[in-house]
Amino acid sequence: MPVFRLGPVEAVPAGERPDLLGGPVAAFVAAHGLADAIGVFAIDPAISETAATQEVFGLDPSTLVNCVVVAGRREGDERVAACLVPSTKRADVNGVVRKRLDVRKASFLPQDDAVARSGMEYGGITPIGLPAEWPILLDADVVPQPLVLIGSGIRGSKLLLPGAVLAGLPGAMVVEGLGRAVATP
Repeated sequence: MPVFRLGPVEAVPAGERPDLLGGPVAAFVAAHGLADAIGVFAIDPAISETAATQEVFGLDPSTLVNCVVVAGRREGDERVAACLVPSTKRADVNGVVRKRLDVRKASFLPQDDAVARSGMEYGGITPIGLPAEWPILLDADVVPQPLVLIGSGIRGSKLLLPGAVLAGLPGAMVVEGLGRAVATP
């Protein structure tokens, strides 16, 4: 039985705790045979935000990966994508993402819309279980990571999985320069 460890965090295979997964995430994990490839652990929803998680567990910020949902329009047609970048970066929404979506302007999907359309809680949105028509743009720095921490579809847990598993998700595209470094104080 695989055990997932990242610093002080230990997770069990997602198949052992489907109760810690958002509905769309649990369905995707089961349908794609990922029950043993992804770890899950419970977390206090109050520390679900990336900065709080990093502070409480003392994790390397490059192992915490944020998922943001971005949309744009072209000729009346909406185009939506999920963007995954390490917490040390911010998605280049109006540069790289806009070009990938082939739209004039891209912006973050409003919170209520992202929650309703993903079927996941705000602060827990993850690429696993998103609508199949949404491409997953993955910053190249995530792929070589042995383990990364991402949302689980709910605020009460997190997932641990190899970056390569994210790159292998249906619709995933590894994109060089997707994220831009965040200035540190």
